[in-house]
Amino acid sequence: MHTATELNALVRDILTSRVYEVAKETPLDPAPRLSARLGNTVLLKREDLQPTFSFKVRGAYNRMAASRLGVRAVIVMPRTTPEIKVDAVRALGAEVSLVGDQYAEAQRHAEQLAREHGLVFIHPFDDPFVIAGQGTIGVELLRQCAPHPSAVFVPVGGGGLIAGIAAYVKALVPETRVVGVEPVDADAMAQSIERGERVRLNEVGLFADGVAVRQVGERTFPIVRATVDEIVRVTNDEICAAIKDVFDDTRSVMEPAGALAVAGLKSWVERRGVCGERLAAVLSGANMNFDRLRFVAERAELGEGREALLAVTIPERPGAFGAFCRALGDGVITEFNYRLTGRDAAQIFVGISIRARADVEALARRLGDLGYETADLSGNEMAKLHVRHMVGGRTPHVASERVCRFEFPERPGALMQFLDALGGRWNISLFHYRNHGADFGRVLAAFEVPDHDRTAFDAFLVALGYRYQLDEHNDAYRRFLGPAAS
Repeated sequence: MHTATELNALVRDILTSRVYEVAKETPLDPAPRLSARLGNTVLLKREDLQPTFSFKVRGAYNRMAASRLGVRAVIVMPRTTPEIKVDAVRALGAEVSLVGDQYAEAQRHAEQLAREHGLVFIHPFDDPFVIAGQGTIGVELLRQCAPHPSAVFVPVGGGGLIAGIAAYVKALVPETRVVGVEPVDADAMAQSIERGERVRLNEVGLFADGVAVRQVGERTFPIVRATVDEIVRVTNDEICAAIKDVFDDTRSVMEPAGALAVAGLKSWVERRGVCGERLAAVLSGANMNFDRLRFVAERAELGEGREALLAVTIPERPGAFGAFCRALGDGVITEFNYRLTGRDAAQIFVGISIRARADVEALARRLGDLGYETADLSGNEMAKLHVRHMVGGRTPHVASERVCRFEFPERPGALMQFLDALGGRWNISLFHYRNHGADFGRVLAAFEVPDHDRTAFDAFLVALGYRYQLDEHNDAYRRFLGPAAS
């Protein structure tokens, strides 16, 4: 744990940081719509309004502002980095090198370049000057917020941003809670704090690419342990809902990592039942690829708990379809998929707008009372990513079908490379791919694999080298895509 002397030294470095030659003081704006919904005063620290649309200019310039100092700058980023970020860096005059699919690979390459060409390696988060530069956000926030907030919510990747903010906030207003927010699939800081040591994740989700790190910093970790009160984990759907919330109040579109703190704030308020407090969230950036908005819009209503996906079995007889529609009542239907799949019963895939989770529970009970078998698929990833776009795919002609979900880094030629890797040993009986505007491509595929070939097929999946999940028992697959009776 850092001593009080070390933390005091960090606070001094924060107060003397040279950031305002390139960065600007960003406003702390109220979020009236979100405040009214949550019953708290929500304030948004608008780092998306920096000249680079991200807070990172503070720490980077405090360490060394390459373009202003007239020296060579080479920025190494993963190939999965959104194009808008890459273009912004090039526009500032830096050389860009895209290496690897994740942050760790890019860092290794940057360190190698530094050794080979005599360059100075500047760590994006685990550097004392970078941490101090990011801490200037805390200085501004406390000066702008009177009375001081009850809690400050900060996105967490490697820990540089939250370490700087928390060190300053806790030094001046120790009663203010500092809450870190991480995606559930990139929670290196939360796991490290729980274990009492830095944990290295085997894999990280890349939806919120700005915080997608496998291991937090050696310098940032002890600062966070000493100054941060808790870490909140949120899902991608909750992040999408937070992007929409910020847009509703500011008309600005955050990148996923940029809205992370708002997602955590909402989750924290709901879990604790907090009411009447002043809460601040750091909007860390707005470098959002436009095509990713398709995925965000699709998932925001689910993340907000305002849309439910249901699978309902109805009898296959004249008038049954109309009777079921009447049973739904006057709710707003967001999606409705139906196809004849047999002579006894039919499966309906329906999306419906709701105000709260209790609404879908009440609807499911009502449908059950009317004799309709109903399953809530709102939390089913296969249903949300694939099945809602493929309903009606049951067939009596497949045999021994094995269903897998795959993920691969989304870049030019990636799908063709994946198809080449599959080869032609087993017949592909189902295949669905849709570009969601995310960093990773997702495929749902089924193969006809005779029972005597199952061991070989399992070995084949491992050898492919792609992330995968066998999923033939998934309820969404069984209801809408699985083999139909002959």
